[in-house]
Amino acid sequence: MVSALARWRGQPEKRSGFRRGFPGFFRSHGEMDRCEEEYMLHLAAEFARFKNLMVLWAMHPWERDARLAHHVLHQGHPAAVAVEVACTRSADELLGARRAYQALYHHSLEEDVAYRARDKPYCNLLVGLVSAYRYEGPRVNEEVARAEAKALGAAVRSAGGGKPLAVENDEVVRILSTRSKPHLVETLRHYKEIHGRGLEEDLGGHGREEETTALLLEAVLCLAAPAKYFSQVMEAALRDGADQHEKDALTRVAVTRSDRDMDEIRAAYQEQFGAKLEDAIAAKAHGHYRDALLSLVGAHHHQ
Repeated sequence: MVSALARWRGQPEKRSGFRRGFPGFFRSHGEMDRCEEEYMLHLAAEFARFKNLMVLWAMHPWERDARLAHHVLHQGHPAAVAVEVACTRSADELLGARRAYQALYHHSLEEDVAYRARDKPYCNLLVGLVSAYRYEGPRVNEEVARAEAKALGAAVRSAGGGKPLAVENDEVVRILSTRSKPHLVETLRHYKEIHGRGLEEDLGGHGREEETTALLLEAVLCLAAPAKYFSQVMEAALRDGADQHEKDALTRVAVTRSDRDMDEIRAAYQEQFGAKLEDAIAAKAHGHYRDALLSLVGAHHHQ
């Protein structure tokens, strides 16, 4: 198209032939070829998605995460995005995002979360998550992990009936916002041994305050099973009827995880949904946006 701008100067018949050659874009309307409005809106959306992908990809990861968190707090984006940033980055990456947030917005991320989410039951948990600087070594105290699995079980089972939700429980907040990721993996293993089912299943069974329970579940998955979490986010983005925030997540996850754990995400997607992630993307996305997504998920490398 760019080369055609130069080659077709002064030749309006070339553009007329172009319009006739693309009936999906144009249809005859009297003496002119009229744009198909629905198709053009769709095309504009695809160009916008491609632009957003390239801007996110080009950013420094700290700035990108700071801006993603700011969109949650100031533009009504889902709180799950802040959970992603807090729980799937390394300790130094999260610290870098917090430094970038201060440089960009002249507030700390923690104070903005505490203020903007002050009326939410999950406020203390979210503040704890974005404030964390976790130990990243391999050591785990099995006795403590088992004791904390029991504490999590007690908090989940006592929730409801007028009592505080699990996400409001001080022990739940302390465990999820301070323990290392290997420790939490062991804690969840003990939880399943003790209670006969996983914490993920127990949280899925509590319908009260659905948004709040969902955020707690997202935090657990992001900390202990990030590939599973991100594969679920991408599957939701590719469904028919996905809303705008869900569609935006496809770009966000492809960009932020491409250099990290995309192979694990693709494997988790296949295991959970019985299909290849790259095939689902190829069937739903279009044009350069589709090609960029496929490049980020590594599809071309594996073909």
